[in-house]
Amino acid sequence: MVWDAWLSSFTVVGVLLALALTRIAPDAILLAAMSLLLVTGVLSPDEALAGFANPGVMTIAALYVVAAGLKETGAVTWIAGVLLGQPSTLHRAQWRMMAPASVLSAFMNNTTVVAMFIPAIQEWARKLGLSPSKLLLPLSYIAILGGTCTLIGTSTNLVVDGLLQSELGLSLGMFDLAVVGIPVLVLGGLYLMLAANKVLPKRQGVIEQLDAVREYSVEFLVAADGPLAGKTIAGAGLRHLQHGYLADIQREGRLMTGVPPETVLCGGDVLVFIGAPECARELRRVRGLEPANGNIRKLGVAHQQRCLVEAVIGPDFAGIGQTVRASRMRTRFQAVILSISRQGERLPGKLGDIRLQVGDTLLMETGQEFVAQYRYRKDFLLVSALNDSAPPEFRKAPLAIAVLLGVVVLAGIAALSILEAALLGAGGMLLTRCISVGKARRYLDLSVLIVIASSFALGGAMTQSGAAQAVAALLVNDHMTPWLALAAVYLLTNLFTEVITNNAAAVLMFPIAVSIAETLGVSPMPFAVAIMFAASASFITPLGYQTNLMVLGPGGYRLTDYLRLGLPLSLLVGAMSVGLIPLFWPF
Repeated sequence: MVWDAWLSSFTVVGVLLALALTRIAPDAILLAAMSLLLVTGVLSPDEALAGFANPGVMTIAALYVVAAGLKETGAVTWIAGVLLGQPSTLHRAQWRMMAPASVLSAFMNNTTVVAMFIPAIQEWARKLGLSPSKLLLPLSYIAILGGTCTLIGTSTNLVVDGLLQSELGLSLGMFDLAVVGIPVLVLGGLYLMLAANKVLPKRQGVIEQLDAVREYSVEFLVAADGPLAGKTIAGAGLRHLQHGYLADIQREGRLMTGVPPETVLCGGDVLVFIGAPECARELRRVRGLEPANGNIRKLGVAHQQRCLVEAVIGPDFAGIGQTVRASRMRTRFQAVILSISRQGERLPGKLGDIRLQVGDTLLMETGQEFVAQYRYRKDFLLVSALNDSAPPEFRKAPLAIAVLLGVVVLAGIAALSILEAALLGAGGMLLTRCISVGKARRYLDLSVLIVIASSFALGGAMTQSGAAQAVAALLVNDHMTPWLALAAVYLLTNLFTEVITNNAAAVLMFPIAVSIAETLGVSPMPFAVAIMFAASASFITPLGYQTNLMVLGPGGYRLTDYLRLGLPLSLLVGAMSVGLIPLFWPF
């Protein structure tokens, strides 16, 4: 290989290691790699930026807006409410959940589907007396499988189709993948119905553990003529209590949540402390504080000004690796952390000393505006209010569903390309006011779009420098059968998608797969389709796919739960995919 091939190879290896082993944001890593290839002359500006003009990337952006319209109008919740019903057994409950989730995931972003289903299923499970742990991980897996049935079901399908168009002049239709996707979905669904009840333990999520994790609250009054009036919280010695902490201040009928330590206390303030029952005894020794009502009580959920929020920490959260105290949650988010759950268990010890990790589920007390403000941010993968009673605008749900059906029909009969239909659908959501322009802009996940577009530069460098051909020569030889080569491509893509993003895995494997097909003298199409299925089939770890991470806390899962339920599913899906793909896309 010449120097640019070596540089391209080292860049790809560096990207893989950085994505797998560091906490650097994926979009920053991919942009840095693209910039390196551009500055060193491996790629021209047009080649380096080609991904930002790829039709697949623009289609994904447009479909974000379509999915946002469905979410904001409550169309998904409405459909789920109609179809979930009141089943009498766990198997019927799983069937009633998996059928609508898989169908919806075939036509919209599965992350949106899972985010909308989680609170509905939690409430549903409580009413039916079922454990949410038996339902939420199957929900994530079936949403992933449903997305493989159509071209718009996952962003990975659109990315690979965009590469086929730009590199080979080929493309797939809306329902071409269904010939493999539907059998895979049926097999996976049957496996989940048979295995989930036996493999997954009966556990409670963070909401079901509410009484245990909230502990107790006690209210104390700041004496008007006492020594604490006029002092800050920190100055009054109320910042580092042994058995509790200050959560709220009630002042003149107004509830102040997430109060920072520099807040000045006023005479007549009612201070709400949360902690162990010993907290009250500790506070009675503080001069200037008087018991507000003389009793300790459980902290209730239904407070007219109090909002309890469940949030799952995402990879872009700024405080990862820091203690709760160092993360400055009160200052950054005006929120008080009441409890932290990790891998299905509440973390013991003093909250302020716990170091935050990706996937931690936080139970927080916030202002009413927190959910609306941070559900669009990437700090948290899932934000849901436990006592949120504001319903979506269901009146426009039929309009949103009609827009989605229009996109599917127009693209399905090839009256318009996928990109054109998606752009028309996004415009329809805005024109019918199913979603405002401001909200649509916030729903666009720019970090994902940048990762995908920047990944194209790596794929282009691998192809043009000859590095992809060199890697293909190492993986296969003239005597290897195409079927065995297809299995190797599937396995390698599947391994990559478990440790890096699924879209990056697909883009990096595409030029290698095309070179393998050229080496063997066969069609590249079965290899491209194999990449689509392998990059989506992430079932073994919670970090491999966003929906897996979203259900980690709400379902009370541990890492071993993903391995026990996901590994056999991954093997089943892989075997069926590799077996069926050549039957419909011959070598």
